[in-house]
Amino acid sequence: MPFPNQQPTIFTRTNVEAITPGQMGCYGLFKQGQWIYVGKGDIRSRLLDHLNGDNPCITRSGATHFVTAATADYDNMEKTLILELTPTCNQKVG
Repeated sequence: MPFPNQQPTIFTRTNVEAITPGQMGCYGLFKQGQWIYVGKGDIRSRLLDHLNGDNPCITRSGATHFVTAATADYDNMEKTLILELTPTCNQKVG
């Protein structure tokens, strides 16, 4: 179950702040075809946390783009995506 087909968005504060607040789902951070992190929750809030340096691994990895998927079943989607994509900064499920 990959992320829905979409044009990746550049991982900048301006682009993240353009996301509607309260949108729940999953998101993925990557650079040049390398998945760095897959997360869940309030997409805008979580991406802003990452831009503010809440996860040193994400900061060191230098994510350049993100994709999102709004879904009520974000717990299961996150687990599936982590297993499928094996992101550098969160390969452990659960």
